[in-house]
Amino acid sequence: MYWRLLARLFDHEEQAALESASLAVVEDIGLPATLLDPQTSVDSVVQRHPGLAAEFDGLMVQAAEADTEAEAEAEAEAEAEAEAETDAETDADAGGGEEAAGDARDRAAEVRRAALVSKVLLNVFHSPPGTVTAGQLSRWQSDAGWLERALGCRPGELRGGRAGGAGASPTGTGGGGRTPDLGRLIPEIGPELGSIEAGLVKRMRLREVLADPQLAGQLTPSMSLIEQLLRDKDNLSGVALANAKALIRRFVDEVAEVLRTQVEKSTVGALDRSVPPKRVFRNLDLDRTIWKNLTNWSPEEERLYVDRLFYRHTARKTTPQRLIVVVDQSGSMVDSMVNCTILASIFAGLPKVDVHLIAYDTQALDLTPWVHDPFETLLRTNLGGGTDGTVAMALAQPKIAEPRNTVVVWISDFYEWQTEPLFESMAAIHRSGAKFIPVGSVTSSGRASVNPWFRERFKDQGTPVLSGHIRKLVHELKTFLT
Repeated sequence: MYWRLLARLFDHEEQAALESASLAVVEDIGLPATLLDPQTSVDSVVQRHPGLAAEFDGLMVQAAEADTEAEAEAEAEAEAEAEAETDAETDADAGGGEEAAGDARDRAAEVRRAALVSKVLLNVFHSPPGTVTAGQLSRWQSDAGWLERALGCRPGELRGGRAGGAGASPTGTGGGGRTPDLGRLIPEIGPELGSIEAGLVKRMRLREVLADPQLAGQLTPSMSLIEQLLRDKDNLSGVALANAKALIRRFVDEVAEVLRTQVEKSTVGALDRSVPPKRVFRNLDLDRTIWKNLTNWSPEEERLYVDRLFYRHTARKTTPQRLIVVVDQSGSMVDSMVNCTILASIFAGLPKVDVHLIAYDTQALDLTPWVHDPFETLLRTNLGGGTDGTVAMALAQPKIAEPRNTVVVWISDFYEWQTEPLFESMAAIHRSGAKFIPVGSVTSSGRASVNPWFRERFKDQGTPVLSGHIRKLVHELKTFLT
């Protein structure tokens, strides 16, 4: 099964011997022959055979655990074999049949897993040649979702298309041996899936698809698709433009829902004990009141006399804060542009947070008037071009009125052509008392490339570049703003 998988991945031509042998294997273990057809989606297989759906969930995690257990059992058997050799010959003869039957069952389960793993891997990594249709893209996205489920994650989580989902923690051996360490491999798979998806989108005749409402309705929004739509939006009109806007809004709403959940988990400020608690019944701390008045208990009357009431503090510290987000909108930072635009809109909806948004390439654009609507903000961006952070700095610096209550988030790969002047301006912001957070990547996959010159200087300054998952940026902002 695995030899056939490798052969099909590296050569689109079928190998007759491997195909016929695999068909015999699949039929022998009671699985449908459609598992061998890369043109049949996993969705179609599951619809015809509903019982297989549960087997795909966590499939590769189970396979890794089974391999680990098999290795451990083999080692234990090898150690015990010498000790039991002389004493248990009779018992071994009597139990030999049961052991053989157990081995056969384990082998059948292993082959079944191999067939299912081969199906999902082949469908995802065996991309169709030539021009890609909307149906082919949607089918691939669905199959990629099944692969993510097989790895113990949620559909869309690894590809970076649904920012910030907290995934499962698939286990692996974590050490040597032949069993794969899924905890290490899974983060590496995500960027590759995103790259394949981006390649499929680029091979689509997107304008023709968008002009047909039926084809456009088959598209599933993803980061790669949104990037292409934002790049091509000025060339669209009529029905095509309306369909493009609908896809962008769907994606924005989906990502915003995930990010909003992360932000709202701890957006309340610390208790402000300098403000006396309101003496109303809903704030009454009954447990503390009883505890503090226990000395007034009357054993004869079996009654507690309360002479002091205690109330809970509910006031929160809500010092007005200003958040200035500066985003590099050059081609290499598309994920960050989309994610941070949505994130800025969410923070803009919080009380006592004044959010400003600036996008730049060789020119800077103040998007603050539209910061509450990420959809409108994205439509006003112009992805691509060079990078000149000094023009963005010219807009950002005048916005810093009270440094101690200001945080500046600068998202870029920092490949600038005016490196020294830009860094000096950033260092001046840091010295003023404002919190300066340089960010190299805020994608779901965490893939980032940051100019090493800037990385070292930010580290020496005490403001190391934040890169990786968008949850890291959410945490940093919540810590400062709440």
